[in-house]
Amino acid sequence: MHENPKPTVWVLTDGKAGDEGQCIGVAERLGVVPEIRRVKPRKPFAWLMPRGPIDPREGPDRPDSPIRPPFPDIAIASGRRAVAYLRAMKKASNGRSFTVFLKDPRTGTGAADLIWVSEHDALRGDNVLVTTTSPHRLTPEKLAAARAAPRASIAALARPRVAVLVGGDSRHHRFTPTDIERFTAELDALAQSGATLMGSPSRRTSPALAKAVSAVFARHGGWWWDGTGENPYLALIANAEAIVVTADSTNMIGEATVTGVPVLVFEPGGGHAKITALIASLKRQGAVHRFCGSLEGKAYQPIDSTPIIADAIRQGWLRHRAALGLDAA
Repeated sequence: MHENPKPTVWVLTDGKAGDEGQCIGVAERLGVVPEIRRVKPRKPFAWLMPRGPIDPREGPDRPDSPIRPPFPDIAIASGRRAVAYLRAMKKASNGRSFTVFLKDPRTGTGAADLIWVSEHDALRGDNVLVTTTSPHRLTPEKLAAARAAPRASIAALARPRVAVLVGGDSRHHRFTPTDIERFTAELDALAQSGATLMGSPSRRTSPALAKAVSAVFARHGGWWWDGTGENPYLALIANAEAIVVTADSTNMIGEATVTGVPVLVFEPGGGHAKITALIASLKRQGAVHRFCGSLEGKAYQPIDSTPIIADAIRQGWLRHRAALGLDAA
């Protein structure tokens, strides 16, 4: 009997980048290349999600179905539209597939064999795994490689180097002119203290915000990604002594803590209880500090939920196989 059997894995989502990326990150930590399956329910079925039923055109008996057999050992799903499909796939496999759902499915703990949620979510249960941060595709190996061979424009910058990850307006935050003025003033102060700025905007960064921040970089000789070429996100966080991140993205905050360097969070107008809870938890762990125009904090043990989630999936799957009497060879 093989001690470490390698499972076949599906990633089941509606194709939303954030959901799919988290699922892929977990699958990669299992040491497998997953098969990507994407659901596309028509109206009115899409309106009925997450409870279902699924679009009959995408049933497991249809040749182009996202849940057609052969069924996987493990299915990792995320996103409202995938909930009913994961349940339908489980039934069609006669219970042989081990099912995993990332984030609160909004249908209770029966949505999957294992459910992962962030600690700021309310869902709890015997089959619910809770961690502070979300899963992602960053790994220690990727960070080490980015440190070992930084792009020339970053390697040329003087230390201490501070990565500045700029988000933008979201459902819960708005960058008002006052917020932009406050943010750029604090970046000015940070640069004047001797830190070298290097940073990039995101898809949600408004032209006004990007223009104001890039002007700070220009004044102080920092490096600002202009949007051409490969996104330098990994290179930025891997080669920084500290990271400034805007509070509109829980994913950016959580991923920054993988580096083990101080994370300085700027909070624009608005907010949400879940985001506030995440920031508070990471502050208690010594990883996150409020950005006030200066370097704060010290190094800490990197925070990474992805291997924890992957290990829980593997152990759950092995117990599932044993319960079914399946040979793990």
